[in-house]
Amino acid sequence: MDLTVVAYVVYLLISVGLTVWVARTLSRNGKVFLADVLRGNEKLADAVNHLLVVGFYLVNFGFVALYLSQDEAVLDARRLFEALSVKLGVVLLVLGVMHLANVYVLNKIRRRGVMEREQVPPVPPQGWTAPGRPGPQGPGPWATPATGA
Repeated sequence: MDLTVVAYVVYLLISVGLTVWVARTLSRNGKVFLADVLRGNEKLADAVNHLLVVGFYLVNFGFVALYLSQDEAVLDARRLFEALSVKLGVVLLVLGVMHLANVYVLNKIRRRGVMEREQVPPVPPQGWTAPGRPGPQGPGPWATPATGA
């Protein structure tokens, strides 16, 4: 058998295995993060998590398939390892960049949600009225005795 075919088989097995492992790890550990980003909505977090995993698989398997071809024939074991190291190194870098991009986007969404929560007062003001107007308990201490206002 030609060593180029061996390189293709080994590349596909390792790339697919790494992609599945990274996707499962990110999915399992990302659920808590997504639940926080989506304010505790577990059902929505699970749905978004599933969609992210499917998109992750599509992009990475597409990249692995496109990057499969090799211009030079692999003639010996040394060239086999060199070809595999270059191909797998690029796949690992793409997986890492995609992970960082996902974390960056989700962190931006999370920060926006935190900022919105901080801007809303925890309890609306109660019993406060504008100066010069009587409140629910009658005229305030700033009212003049002559006008009552």
